[in-house]
Amino acid sequence: MGNWVVNHWFSVLFLAVWLGLNVFLFVDAFLKYETADRYYYTRKILGSTLACARASALCLNFNSMLILLPVCRSLLSFLRGTCSFCSRTLRKQLDHNLTFHKLVAYMICLHTAIHIIAHLFNFDRYSRSRQATDGSLVSILSSLSHDETKGGSWLNPIQFRNMTVEYVTFTSIAGLTGVIMTIALILMVTSATEFIRRSYFEVFWYTHHLFIFYILGLGIHGIGGIVRGQTEESINEGHPHKCAEYFEMWDDHDCRCRRPEFEGQPPESWKWILAPVILYICERILRFYRSQQKVVITKVVMHPSKVLELQMNKRGFSMEVGQYIFVNCPSISPLEWHPFTLTSAPEEDFFSIHIRAAGDWTENLIRAFEQQYSPIPRIEVDGPFGTANEDVFQYEVAVLVGAGIGVTPFASILKSIWYKFQCADHNLKTKKVGHAALNFDKATDILTGLKQKTSFGRPMWDNEFSTIATSHPKSVVGVFLCGPQTLAKSLRKCCHRYSSLDPRKVQFYFNKENF
Repeated sequence: MGNWVVNHWFSVLFLAVWLGLNVFLFVDAFLKYETADRYYYTRKILGSTLACARASALCLNFNSMLILLPVCRSLLSFLRGTCSFCSRTLRKQLDHNLTFHKLVAYMICLHTAIHIIAHLFNFDRYSRSRQATDGSLVSILSSLSHDETKGGSWLNPIQFRNMTVEYVTFTSIAGLTGVIMTIALILMVTSATEFIRRSYFEVFWYTHHLFIFYILGLGIHGIGGIVRGQTEESINEGHPHKCAEYFEMWDDHDCRCRRPEFEGQPPESWKWILAPVILYICERILRFYRSQQKVVITKVVMHPSKVLELQMNKRGFSMEVGQYIFVNCPSISPLEWHPFTLTSAPEEDFFSIHIRAAGDWTENLIRAFEQQYSPIPRIEVDGPFGTANEDVFQYEVAVLVGAGIGVTPFASILKSIWYKFQCADHNLKTKKVGHAALNFDKATDILTGLKQKTSFGRPMWDNEFSTIATSHPKSVVGVFLCGPQTLAKSLRKCCHRYSSLDPRKVQFYFNKENF
């Protein structure tokens, strides 16, 4: 536990601040709407569910502001470059961008559920109060005229006794946008599950772009102003705590309390999401411009096990080890972009990727390049983007673990190390590489073509880590993985188990590639 805290204290602090802000915003907004004078009459109809709905709405705005930032890949790559001289703990936080993106999405789902449930109670109470004919304060408030031309100032969005909640939901701006946003959110979350992303990537890719409808709906959701409060002028003319007792005399000219007037709260969601949306649009424009630059395919190699190697050139392309690119083939799908790790070294005069058949898109791409008498398909490239593997040269000892096609990022690293040793690069901190596990069943290595492989089968990780810790008692060891989550859990536990609480002794830092 101590090692875990030492290695993850900044992540824990960051998550604690984020959760604390969510709690603070919810409680603060709840108390505001539960005690504000301008919502005194609204609470007479709705009760505490008004405060629940508004508090969850504020938290939705806050998390919707954050949801786009972790997927601004160009921004993250820029920050990774500018943080190259920062401490390892701070730099590693950029590797958790997708994890934070998922956590924010879960928080949005939680507050969406609270918001919807609260408004279901609100509309039920609106409906029942509109049906009331007992002459109570609630029935009087609900019967206020909707005709603004006649000086009306309504509080209840249900105008007539025979008007249904469903009618109000699908004919009001707030109700219709709420339904659209909810459907979009459900489709995005369900299609982002591990099984869908791995087996039906196209479904995930297309449905995730429904975030456009979510963002647009959020921006205009509050325009209708369904939740209304008393105007400041009306409060000054007659304070609701006093005038509520004389509601039967509001129309009496001798009464000091006038009929209250209400107004909707101006929309505020757009203020929260405006800056992130502008930043994301700039990001997409940059990536579109970058993707339109011509890519020249210089070499195509078909390896065993249905693995396609593409060597390419592109003007102005500059890469670091461990980075990845997004690839699009317009002849297969003009909208689908798939991430692939670069397998070439920065020192080479080309950049390359290895593509394994793992779905419809990759199978179609490999089939297109296998056709001998057809023209080579046009490829578009966006990137490169940074990953945790960029930090491999910051460690004196590096342990590289790859499973299946996950060995591809380490091909780039191993090639670059070879080039650096050939050039006697004195800036290279790495003195020893541990393992590069190539788990293939072929006679030759899929990347190098050599018969000799580094390792077969699954190593005994406790023995490996124990040996490394003994051999390098005062070193900082970087453990890099490109592979399945189950393997990541094992390696992460070993990193924590064999790291010393004494910072002067051996420390293991776990790094996993995330797209």
